[in-house]
Amino acid sequence: MIDVEDLVALVTAYNPHSNTDKLREAYAFGADMHAGQMRHSGEPYFTHPVAVAALLTEQRLDDATIITALLHDTIEDTRASYSDVERRFGTEVAELVDGVTKLTNLQLSSSETKQAENFRKLFMAMSKDLRVILVKLADRLHNMRTIKYQQTDKQVKKSRETMDIYAPLAGRMGMQWMREELEDLSFRVLNPEGRSSIIRRFITLQRETGDVIHKITHDIRLELDRVGIDAEVFGRAKKPYSIWRKMQEKGQGFSRLSDIYGFRVITEDELDCYLVLGAIHQRWKAVPGRFKDYISQPKSNGYRSIHTTVSGRDGKQVEIQIRTRQMHEVAESGVAAHWSYRDGVRAENPFAVDPAKWITTLSERFDDSSNTDFLEHMKLEMYSDQVFCFTPKGDVIKLPKGATPLDYAYGIHTRIGDSCVGAKIDGVRVPLWTRLKNGQSVEIITAEGQRPQATWLDIVVTGRAKSAIRRSLREENRERYIKLGAELARVAFDHVGKKATDKALRTAAKQMGLEDGEELLARLGSAELSARDVVSTLYPELAAREGEEVEQERAVLGLASDQTPTRGTCCQPVPGERIVGITYRGQGVVVHAIDCPTLVELENQPDRWVDLHWHTGLHAAIYTVTLEMTISNDAGVLGRICTLIGEQKANISDLHFMDRKPDFYRLEIDVDLRDVEHLHMVMTALEADNDVAEVARVRNAERSEEMRAAQ
Repeated sequence: MIDVEDLVALVTAYNPHSNTDKLREAYAFGADMHAGQMRHSGEPYFTHPVAVAALLTEQRLDDATIITALLHDTIEDTRASYSDVERRFGTEVAELVDGVTKLTNLQLSSSETKQAENFRKLFMAMSKDLRVILVKLADRLHNMRTIKYQQTDKQVKKSRETMDIYAPLAGRMGMQWMREELEDLSFRVLNPEGRSSIIRRFITLQRETGDVIHKITHDIRLELDRVGIDAEVFGRAKKPYSIWRKMQEKGQGFSRLSDIYGFRVITEDELDCYLVLGAIHQRWKAVPGRFKDYISQPKSNGYRSIHTTVSGRDGKQVEIQIRTRQMHEVAESGVAAHWSYRDGVRAENPFAVDPAKWITTLSERFDDSSNTDFLEHMKLEMYSDQVFCFTPKGDVIKLPKGATPLDYAYGIHTRIGDSCVGAKIDGVRVPLWTRLKNGQSVEIITAEGQRPQATWLDIVVTGRAKSAIRRSLREENRERYIKLGAELARVAFDHVGKKATDKALRTAAKQMGLEDGEELLARLGSAELSARDVVSTLYPELAAREGEEVEQERAVLGLASDQTPTRGTCCQPVPGERIVGITYRGQGVVVHAIDCPTLVELENQPDRWVDLHWHTGLHAAIYTVTLEMTISNDAGVLGRICTLIGEQKANISDLHFMDRKPDFYRLEIDVDLRDVEHLHMVMTALEADNDVAEVARVRNAERSEEMRAAQ
């Protein structure tokens, strides 16, 4: 463990005017509070806060942040209180420690609804003081470095959470080095075989080709010396996870990947950056489509650099980044550069972005969003790279990589997006699904009366556009969704012995951050909310019991001890639907849905009717339902439909074609499901696909003839 004087030395190296007495006091206070506590590795627990503080000194952060790192677990894990910290170290530090404590308690890998709400809390913490996130990221990095001492299931959970949330968040804040290390540490846990195979291939490649990095670095230095440019040149192999991701994205094996090495040129001023670029392009051929100028068009987190890929030694493609020393400092620290110190004063870096402005630009896109939309926005924002397009008047519009003219239209204004009927790129009419490129001029064509189409959701990539389109579609189909949502709510509440009253729905809506009960029903009907989540919001204990697995032999209640239930093949009832039993000779009791057409013929035989209901709880996915579908006759469509069903955790037990035409197929698919909500999820996913013209549940009266014959 780093002792107090070594830590003080790390801070005073970049901030000679640091309050070293407060640093020592915080170190002593943290050590005292954590005395006797141990980590899973067997080390004293206080080694962790000290390691987090040391990580933050690498970014040359202020005293308050370093002290917060030393104390970040005291309020949560020791007898220290908020008032204790505030009294000894001031309100600023107390609020930062409290903020980190609250973030630690967020379950970011929970169900989507709760995850969305917690993500919103994470974002609110960022907006109050971004240093809270800096401490939390350093905390997560050290925990990932020592994760091998955790139980296997916790390693997987933390690694998935890191890969999905913290790594992209670090990247979005401009701390690319931290993002890469977090990803690689997670990759080590989630796919150890894949990571080992990359490392083995690297070793083999080095044995075959020698030290490629040294050779290419030498080549670049020779070119710069030839034109008289003074600059530093660095080279490195990319992280195993970065290479693995490229292999997955490009569908190529390791041997076919060329840009597995990265090189960086650090110059003294901006003019030299472009002189270096010219020298490199004169010596080696540039790879088309692999050039980005983030100096003239910087990223919102302050990142500036020129990226180019060239065919270098032996035809190998290498990526080269060119930037000034000040740009490099921001590229390493990202938004954290705002707090960096040098020689005892806040560093005056002209490229460091104001955190308040950065948060504002990010939050502008999240207005009027539901929790679920907000979650999607944040994930899209964190993973986004950027393209820069121009309006006809010359204004610059920033969009994520892969954006389309529809994203551009919604980026200008929701009204323009909603009424978009076409687009021109550089004066040429193009389809709305065209992917935009840097430097293009885009003109949107609008028309009165145009409304967003459901197919647009597959075209756009920005959270803002998706949210606006969904909102418009919800309003258009609101009445139908509310009716369907009401039925789903009734079934879910019946499962736990409650009624879906207006008051219950209003209360649930309020707790879930929705406007009213109608909005909740609309979102239930459009499959944006789960009925189970609504119930668990109001009745968590009942929902927990309802989540217990139901034994198959006890799935139907209301039978006599000598009666055996059989599902009616005519209506194929599933748990959650209202059911009734009909006695048949030699067949026990056949279970029918209450709206089954077969029951009409039995109204005058009440002695054969048995009052039944489904056992509350989590049923196994064993209830077969037949779906009739009409789909496009195109390559890959049927495979995608089967994948969609599988993604909903449903199994296809049978499939046969009823009609084949040059442009469409009509088929029946037997799907094994848990309950009526599961059926709704599957049908909604299928209905949303562009190549599904129609999907309906089959209620086949002819199947009941077999039953009647056995009476």
